[in-house]
Amino acid sequence: MEQNAIIAIIIFVVVYAFLIWDKIDRAVISMLGAGLLIYLGVTTQKNALHGVDFNTLGLLIGMMAIVSICQQTGMFQYLAIKSAKLAKGEPWRILLYLSIVTAVLSALLDNVTTVLLIAPITLLITDELKVTPYPFLFAQIMASNIGGAATLIGDPPNIMIGSAMGFSFVDFIVNVGVIMPVVFVATFFILKLIYKKKLKVSAENRERIMQFRELEALKDMPLLKKSLFVLGLVIMGFMLHDYTHVEPATTALFGAALLILIAGQELHQTMSKVEWTTIFFFTGLFIVVHGLVEVGIISSMATGMLELTNNSPENAMFVTLWVSAVASALVDNIPFVATMIPLIQEMTPALGGEVATMPVWWALSIGACLGGNGSIIGASANVIVAGFAARSGHPIGFLRFMLLAFPLMLMSIVIATVYMYFRYI
Repeated sequence: MEQNAIIAIIIFVVVYAFLIWDKIDRAVISMLGAGLLIYLGVTTQKNALHGVDFNTLGLLIGMMAIVSICQQTGMFQYLAIKSAKLAKGEPWRILLYLSIVTAVLSALLDNVTTVLLIAPITLLITDELKVTPYPFLFAQIMASNIGGAATLIGDPPNIMIGSAMGFSFVDFIVNVGVIMPVVFVATFFILKLIYKKKLKVSAENRERIMQFRELEALKDMPLLKKSLFVLGLVIMGFMLHDYTHVEPATTALFGAALLILIAGQELHQTMSKVEWTTIFFFTGLFIVVHGLVEVGIISSMATGMLELTNNSPENAMFVTLWVSAVASALVDNIPFVATMIPLIQEMTPALGGEVATMPVWWALSIGACLGGNGSIIGASANVIVAGFAARSGHPIGFLRFMLLAFPLMLMSIVIATVYMYFRYI
């Protein structure tokens, strides 16, 4: 093995190790790894930038800007309080309704943004009910990853896959989204058996919830109308991709610019709320993975996987589904998917071309997104909810979470396996 290949592998492994350790900001780690690849001569800055998926970055920036403006209206707080009141203060129904809101918003916006907005309100509601927030937060993690898996924009792995292959919003709904309601129902059926009888509250505490005034959460009705109008246009733009051939990044950035204009928002203030650490994390990660592509490591891995699957797209589909699920539970699904995308692209000709390989891409999407439910470090949304829980004095233990989450994740992958067998084979 040549020197550059060894250096690329070492940098990749070290970056991965630090991401799992999670003690240093992941954006810093990925950018350091990218810089080292260039400084050590594995690649050049010009070649490194070829590995950066600017469509993914543009889509993330545009949606973050839109959501930051939507957040000012109080619409998310309104939905959460309304759900709790519709449940009439009954804790299991509150858990279910908040989870449904989380799943739907995760599909239409993205799961990371959704949990950032819903988790604090959930902690407020459980505090008023005088019940432990753990079941509610656990359920929202499950719901965010299940809902996020359903659409192009719901979960970062889907954004990356969609950008790499040019898949549309509708493609994800038709191939991945259709099975997610089944996974949701199965998951929450198990959670109901476990938690329903354990969640008991007094009539007095229920009454506290019923006294919440959801309309007071809506702070700016004119801005709300403008936000919903633009959000509707953006989602329509995503759905019409097959006809307009306009990339999702363009739609999201155009929508963000339009909303900033018609809402009279200050550009600097809006863009300061974009999670730039996430953007730089993706940028560095793309370059680190591209380093493996340049030195031929991804090509070697593809050859090995083709031998394992006997050049069969059906075998590749199932192997990708299960490997993605288990791997995404053990490490963050974003760097895993970043590694798998060039690997599958390398395998495509031997598997019979792009049409034959389509199910493999859907297997990667389902496996990575649902696999994120397997542990507290499996997806970015999980880590964010865990952070809120820890700050509120209710830390989510790694093992406690995994003992229930991992079996539920495996159940969802069994459901997905059955679905993919009948759908594609």
